Amino acid sequence: MVDIARPPEVIRRRKIRRIIYGVIALAAVLLITVAVSRLKPAAPPVERGTVWIQEVTRGRMVRNVRGTGTLVPLDISWVAAPYAGRIDRVLLRPGVNVKPDTVVVELSNPELTQAVDEAQLALEGAEAALAKARADLRGTLLTQQATIADVDGRSQTANAQAKGYQSLHKEGLVSDVQALEYTSAAKGLSAQLEAERRRLAITKETEADQLGQQEAEVKRLRTIYVLRRQQLDNLRVRAGVDGVLQAFARVTTTDSSTVEIQRGTQVLQGANLFRVADPRRLKAELRIPETQVRDVEIGQQAEVDTRNGIVKGVVSGVAGAAQEGTVTIDVSLEGDLPRGARPNLTVDGTITLERLPDVVKVGRPAFGQEGGSIQLFKLLAKRPVQTGDAVRTTVQIGRSSVNEVEVLDGLQPGDQVILSDMTQFDDADRVRVVN
Repeated sequence: MVDIARPPEVIRRRKIRRIIYGVIALAAVLLITVAVSRLKPAAPPVERGTVWIQEVTRGRMVRNVRGTGTLVPLDISWVAAPYAGRIDRVLLRPGVNVKPDTVVVELSNPELTQAVDEAQLALEGAEAALAKARADLRGTLLTQQATIADVDGRSQTANAQAKGYQSLHKEGLVSDVQALEYTSAAKGLSAQLEAERRRLAITKETEADQLGQQEAEVKRLRTIYVLRRQQLDNLRVRAGVDGVLQAFARVTTTDSSTVEIQRGTQVLQGANLFRVADPRRLKAELRIPETQVRDVEIGQQAEVDTRNGIVKGVVSGVAGAAQEGTVTIDVSLEGDLPRGARPNLTVDGTITLERLPDVVKVGRPAFGQEGGSIQLFKLLAKRPVQTGDAVRTTVQIGRSSVNEVEVLDGLQPGDQVILSDMTQFDDADRVRVVN
């Protein structure tokens, strides 16, 4: 078979066609590449059941703040050690009802015990001295009374003899000297009797003066003894009020740890020993985050949930300083407390700040501060549809409450937004909510 040579023109046209086809193919590839590069990535899917979607509404909004806390007694009494001493006995444990005269702790103080013994000995010595002085005075009085009786008897005899001798003298039977002798003896005994009577009267009149100093000393020493005995009895420390024994004080040991007081613990005068409270009068101490306490004021209404009922109350105090990121708010409770309410019971409290009559509002998002801007995903579809694309939207929020926030800009009533934490989609401006 003989090869036929192709004309050069045919070969040239074939090469041109091949070049044209190659250019067209390359252009197509470039166009496809550019088109693909300009395509937006598909919106990441979000399951409807894993997010919280809520509709923006207009209406009344109650601003409130919420915090946890405990019930604490209004009347708390710390009982202190009346004197320094050593704890001998702890008679009761926390939780026991006590009366004012209920003995809770017994202390010992050797110095106070010695002071009582010394006061008793001093009193007994003074009483013995007083008794002896009284006995001596009674003996003196009896001696004087006996002397008066003797002189009185002799005086009467002498008077009788003098009268007899005077009669005999008148009849001339005795001499003048004999009559005068008996008359003088009678007068002398009468004078002696009068003197003894005056001395007895003076002794009786000065009896109080003679014993007064010693009686005053006995009274003084008895007062000291009674005081010392009372001090010793006060070492049996009593509750002092009606209530419940709540807790014992804690003391620092030699290794800087703290333990409850117990037998053998040394305490100083005035050191707290235990706490007694009236469980019938309680208040709530709520711990509100310091970022939310700005508008809390005394007199605002509150509700306290004891887990067994809700009690209304009024804010009665606001702590002047924050501790560990919270501020303590005191709430005075009104009405009867639910059963089971007791000191140290954990409670939840809600304080009403104000009531806004007409605002655009939505549920409280997972993040965002009052008066700031946040970004939420807003569904493009309207209710009742809660699926489809949701786009990132900047929202200006105003005042906030526990469950709601005021919407100032970025949303309108009827809009649906995702309020859940969407930080995992920070790189996406759009998500697709799917069932």
